[in-house]
Amino acid sequence: MSDLRRVTRFLSPYKREVAIATVFLGLVVLADLYIPRLIQVIIDDGVAQRDMNVVLTTSLLMIGVSILEAVLSIANTLYSVKVSRGFEADLREAIFKKIQTFSFGNLDDLNTGQLLTRLTSDLTQVQMIISMGLRMFIRAPLMFIGSFGIMFAINPDLVTVILSLLPVTFLLVTFFIRFVRPLFTQVQERLDYLNQVLQENLSGIRVVKAFVRSDYENKRFEKANMELYETSLKMRQYTSIFFPIVMMLMNLGTVAIIYYGGLQVFVGKTSVGQIMAFTNYLFSTMFPVLMLSMMAGQISAASASASRIMEVLDAVPEIQDSPEAIRLDEIQGKVVFESVTFSYRDDGGDPVLTDISFTAEPGEKVALLGQTGSGKSSLINLIPRFYDANLGRVTIDGYDVKEIEMSNLRRHIGFSLQEAILFSGTIRDNIRYGRPDASDEKVVEAAKIAQAHEFIMTFPEGYDTMVGQRGVNLSGGQKQRLAIARALLVKPKILILDDSTSAVDVETEAEIENALEELMSDTTSFIVAQRISTVLKADKILVLDNGRIAAQGNHEELMETSPLYQEIYDSQLGDGGAEA
Repeated sequence: MSDLRRVTRFLSPYKREVAIATVFLGLVVLADLYIPRLIQVIIDDGVAQRDMNVVLTTSLLMIGVSILEAVLSIANTLYSVKVSRGFEADLREAIFKKIQTFSFGNLDDLNTGQLLTRLTSDLTQVQMIISMGLRMFIRAPLMFIGSFGIMFAINPDLVTVILSLLPVTFLLVTFFIRFVRPLFTQVQERLDYLNQVLQENLSGIRVVKAFVRSDYENKRFEKANMELYETSLKMRQYTSIFFPIVMMLMNLGTVAIIYYGGLQVFVGKTSVGQIMAFTNYLFSTMFPVLMLSMMAGQISAASASASRIMEVLDAVPEIQDSPEAIRLDEIQGKVVFESVTFSYRDDGGDPVLTDISFTAEPGEKVALLGQTGSGKSSLINLIPRFYDANLGRVTIDGYDVKEIEMSNLRRHIGFSLQEAILFSGTIRDNIRYGRPDASDEKVVEAAKIAQAHEFIMTFPEGYDTMVGQRGVNLSGGQKQRLAIARALLVKPKILILDDSTSAVDVETEAEIENALEELMSDTTSFIVAQRISTVLKADKILVLDNGRIAAQGNHEELMETSPLYQEIYDSQLGDGGAEA
């Protein structure tokens, strides 16, 4: 519940609307409490006295009060909806903005499926409880106190009947909330996993079909779906048992009031109208308890969801600017690794990089070569501070990257990662994603360097061609070339290409390399490659093996000094490659 209270701070901008909704709700309660008294007047002063004038005028008054109550209820609902939807929008925006501050390490802990659940299902649960609260949570105690006070004024003796039922009811509500809340948490966790399975399947549906793994994916989804179903069913079963018990207690109270009240009518201590009014007030007293009982499940769900939302909002980005962070207006592009050791967790796990030291001079082309898992991508991720080194340091122009403001640091770096992520929008918008103010001429220039202009112009709408979600209407090589153009457009002094031509044919790859050499000679570039043909012209080649630099130098030097490099070369090119 503490996290649910913390989330309510997002109601602060809507204090005025909350106050107005509360006033309207208070007037609705007064109207509700007034109607049983009017019923008493109709029975005791109208029907019992055979006075049709009292019956008619009081009935008309009841109709007027009912209409007024309906108008007030509508007003309360309108303001409540405005508050709850505004609260939802603000909280969603806060979660989204928080996610944008996350470092790669945070995103390793909270995957896409989990974050989507928090932005959708969890947020809806909390929004619903806010909306219901403005209409019911305030109404319930007002109705309870008001009804109880009027009942005590009408007949203090009959109040003891209600007092005997209330402790049992409250104990049931307390037990239900404490017992069911963990189940709501489990439901959201099961939903998390279901969303993860669904998201992975939809994003990789082509791989599933290519390897004929539909049966496996169906079983995987069925397992996640059944786990969610079984937990949800268990939760609903407990809820279904609880509500009839509360209703039974209310009906027992009604029987008791009619019985003991009837005895008092026989001896003249009370009237039939008072009994009728008392019965109505009994429901007005117990109904708030029933409402809270019915909402206990929602409260538990909202509390569990609020905890999961606060997990995101409370998360501290693992990579942050230091208070003394500096800005560099211009850089030369000299990159130095000084005895760098790195692991993805500070828990004593095996490092993925160990004692990495090298220097990339401004304008040099540095290639990283090695087997899968040797640490190539991990190494380049340290340059823009996607992660921080555990030991040693990474410097740019002599400044430790930890001393440079992150947004400033990354504006000097162009990225084209192995997985070419494109966004829905036009090809032009995707290319100038990192530089929205770039002219069309600059966009075309970057596309030509990346050897993308030719295929772009084959589309009827050219650069205005709409890109499907994640670039679904483009080939792998086309997406990679657009990603390279996007990186080039920012005019970086440091360019990182993480196996970003793996889906491009050798001829096009060579054309891209030639264009880069001609037009970006003053840019320090880091190229992660699987094909050794990609690195032959590099000024410096780093051969990585098990997270260590096994050898470094240019192609000619490594062919003489590094057996590992020679082995990679011979396996891919052999003598034919040497002659070429």
